[in-house]
Amino acid sequence: MPLRAYIINDIKPLNINDKVSDLKMMFNELTYSHIPIENNKVYLGCISETDVHCFDGKEIILDCNHTLEGFFVRSNTNWLDVLEAFAQNSCNIMPVLDENNNYLGYYELNDIIGRFNETPFFSEPGGTLIIEKGIQDYSFSEISQIVESNNAKLLGAFISKMEGDVVQITLKIGDSGLNDVMQTFRRYSYNTISGHEEDTYIENLKERSEYLKKYLNI
Repeated sequence: MPLRAYIINDIKPLNINDKVSDLKMMFNELTYSHIPIENNKVYLGCISETDVHCFDGKEIILDCNHTLEGFFVRSNTNWLDVLEAFAQNSCNIMPVLDENNNYLGYYELNDIIGRFNETPFFSEPGGTLIIEKGIQDYSFSEISQIVESNNAKLLGAFISKMEGDVVQITLKIGDSGLNDVMQTFRRYSYNTISGHEEDTYIENLKERSEYLKKYLNI
């Protein structure tokens, strides 16, 4: 489904000359972190619920003009960049403008997250693996080769942490044989930070086996 299909238009932006009390009332009725503001049908930005409570309800929104946050996305912005915009602006509503800066509506955060959950990274069965290596020593081509050489499928990969000269990569791996994949990564000097339950299961078997040996030797 195209992302434009998620544009919502049931709430119109308030005008810059509307009263702050109208804005407060809207926040009381909704669960949004921000409300879009316009002037003569031109989008000016969003104002947050936190900022609104600092003003007297008798004032007009123009008096809060300096608190407006000018974030928005375009109607052709891809979903990953839209998700990033939500994160950067700590909001749950994202105004959408066309190429001529006309206000089209807004996205809700939950809808975009839902789109993310529809990707194979989350929807396909498989295991999540977090590996770690020097920032100058890893390559995605090597990572893909390691996964595929064990007859497994790489459903997704992204850098989830960078600290100093070390990078962590989160992988979603489908099919079976994930333990073989983990062992291969270790042979290639990757540290395994978090692995599939299959690896934990094998470790538990080893522990139980050692316990059984000790028990039988008593």
